[in-house]
Amino acid sequence: RPDIVCLQEGFVDGDVAGYALVAPPTLLPASARVQMLRGLAVDPAYQGRGVGRALVNAAIEEATARGAVKLSLRVLGTNEAARRLYAAAGFETGGVLVDEFFLDGRAVDDHLLARRLDT
Repeated sequence: RPDIVCLQEGFVDGDVAGYALVAPPTLLPASARVQMLRGLAVDPAYQGRGVGRALVNAAIEEATARGAVKLSLRVLGTNEAARRLYAAAGFETGGVLVDEFFLDGRAVDDHLLARRLDT
């Protein structure tokens, strides 16, 4: 359904520099007031130029427009740049799934973050 997912694209000089994917965390009516940033990526050629921040802001605006009171996301513990970006945008850690993934020969934590939209 087109109302379930919203893809926000970031452009720089007409080129797609990144994207943010916003969708409900589940299809259960009980979680209807929450949206989830289910993916965000910035082309390495455009990193450090504000594209990620603009995409996070677009995701916050989209979730708010959908009537959400909270926007949640998951981020790998090893992704320090993304964790700094989300913290700067007001996201707080709600939990950590320790050793959730095994990447490049080592266990990696999965951080659960959220930002209230109704305050």
